Amino acid sequence: MTASLSTAPDPNAPLLQLLLRARTQQLSLAELFQTAEVLSAAGQTAAAIELYKTWIAFNDANPLLHLAYFNYAVSLSKAGDVAATLHALRAAIRIEPLFGQAHINLGRTLEDCGLTGQAVQQWRTFVDATTEVNPDRISNRLLSLQHIGRVLEGAGHLEEAEAALWQAMELQPARTEAAQHWISLRMHQCKWPVVVPSLHVTPRHFMDAMSAMSIACYADDPLFQMAKAHRYCRQTIGRPDDLSAFERKAVRRKTDTGERLRVGYVSSDLRQHAVGFALSEVLELHDKASVEIFAYYCGDPAPIDPTQARIKEAVDHWRDIAVLSDIEAARKIAADGIDVLIDVNGYTKHARTKIFAYRPAPVIVNFCGYPGTMASPYHQYMIADDVIVPPENELYYTEKVLRIACNQPVDRKRVVSERPARADAGLPDDAFVFASFNGMQKITAPCFARWMAILTATPGSVLWLLSGDESANERLRRLAEEAGVAKERLIFAGKAQNPDHLARIGLADLFLDTFPYGAHSTAADAITQGLPVLTIAGKSFASRFCASIVTAAGIPELVCGDPDDYVRMAVALAESPDRLAAVRESLAQQRETCALRDMPGLARRLEELFWQMQGEAERGETPVPDLRNLDVYYEIGATLATRGIEFEDDTAYRARYREELIVLDDFAPLAPDARLWPAAP
Repeated sequence: MTASLSTAPDPNAPLLQLLLRARTQQLSLAELFQTAEVLSAAGQTAAAIELYKTWIAFNDANPLLHLAYFNYAVSLSKAGDVAATLHALRAAIRIEPLFGQAHINLGRTLEDCGLTGQAVQQWRTFVDATTEVNPDRISNRLLSLQHIGRVLEGAGHLEEAEAALWQAMELQPARTEAAQHWISLRMHQCKWPVVVPSLHVTPRHFMDAMSAMSIACYADDPLFQMAKAHRYCRQTIGRPDDLSAFERKAVRRKTDTGERLRVGYVSSDLRQHAVGFALSEVLELHDKASVEIFAYYCGDPAPIDPTQARIKEAVDHWRDIAVLSDIEAARKIAADGIDVLIDVNGYTKHARTKIFAYRPAPVIVNFCGYPGTMASPYHQYMIADDVIVPPENELYYTEKVLRIACNQPVDRKRVVSERPARADAGLPDDAFVFASFNGMQKITAPCFARWMAILTATPGSVLWLLSGDESANERLRRLAEEAGVAKERLIFAGKAQNPDHLARIGLADLFLDTFPYGAHSTAADAITQGLPVLTIAGKSFASRFCASIVTAAGIPELVCGDPDDYVRMAVALAESPDRLAAVRESLAQQRETCALRDMPGLARRLEELFWQMQGEAERGETPVPDLRNLDVYYEIGATLATRGIEFEDDTAYRARYREELIVLDDFAPLAPDARLWPAAP
């Protein structure tokens, strides 16, 4: 960010002439800014720096000197001179103590140097000095508070981060960034209720701020999740400004030509990550006589780990697109002649969704990385399975749903350490061990209450959880005691290397899934290690994924119809060793024949689907995403989500939406859609 003034510069003036004018105070500040910008754009950053340095030295009485120092700092930063950048920014602040942009940039520069404490203090200085704010200062105060919250969160100071973000929320409630992080922080700390309205921050502000992933943890509401995804796509991804500069490729005829189909996987997680683990063997098993596989990696640069090295070896072509702009990456994909392009990220960290907005391939698919619909104009297909998306639930997705046997690929070659003794994992030898290795953000107050009911009904049992930060662990211990369960019955598993974690999973007796956002790869890991998983099947993708895994493993009897059934089943299995042993035996017998581990079958089925999509594209039958009335469903969902209904059957759920649709239609007639409107009589 640079400060700017408007006038016409003379970009062709020789540098010596410009320096002379600067020395004699004949170069205006506006000319300085624009000439320096022209020099920088031409790659003459050193000349721009020299011009700034000279102007500052001979124009120290100028009332806008602080702006010159600020832009000087920007040029120095581009040149990589960190020490000089710090000096220039500090000079700007000395001249104008409430210069918000300088405080922001100085903090960011300190953070980049690893001086996070000094960075936070710099932003706090500005925040403390701007309790009375004007429009310019309010924006920089908000940005300072958000930076404080982000850095403190990264440093593990969650309480302080939460306090800073709350100040930002109350400053401008309609701005969603701070509230989104605040909600996520509370979820990860198991602070319930997650949503805490105030005089300034309303429940609707929270619903607008909550990310699509957080909504999946908060409510089992697939219509709202779909509408939320659409809203995010429209507001955050948007339509690329340079879309007209991208030349879309026509569908290439491949069917019955003998040519291979070109399939591209785009992901930031083709590395030591749950997605990388899941896809490794599938990529190895693709029939290279039928499909030519391209991997487009958009993650952080890092030393190649074993998983990434294996994926590189498995695919035909590896492309690192992390440093490319979105349109450059889209052009690379188009130049590769990709027929079917798979979005493995969805709306997750490091996603490059705007690449897909250019439509660099005729067919774009949502698969593997994101638990829900993309609700975009350009994702035409979604790959799921019959459990996650039964036919009657297709109305919750904007893409055409195609199905495989189970949506969770597994890697049968994963390295697993030797199983330790219970004592080595901090577990009692003689207790029944319930376990849940989902992230803390998936634990809700009703879910935890069910666990406490299960522990109360099974004296001597313990609950083994994946550790959060110590304050979250202590909070759960305290809540357990308030529920009448001794805090010692909660045992927390610390971080471990993946092979060691896989080995210890099997020490438990029964895995208790979370709701509404259940286990995904974690459930597959548990079952692979012989640990039965008990889950509840809801309505949304995230709340049905674990049921898919459990069913594909051959033990569908552990999929519960509602929360009460879940508690009864958990207690019954704990009290019936023979019954649980039979479940374990069933898992063991089906281990190598069940759908969950049939990776050759999965690879062939994916290829069938890719060719099906190609055939539809060649015939002009590629589906168009159905985005009708999603703004209406968003308004209804944002209201209903605040009512705190954790679980209801499909009939009751859809009836609630229809009632609200009738009210809205009575006010202003709604256009028909293929979901719930017109309402059923």
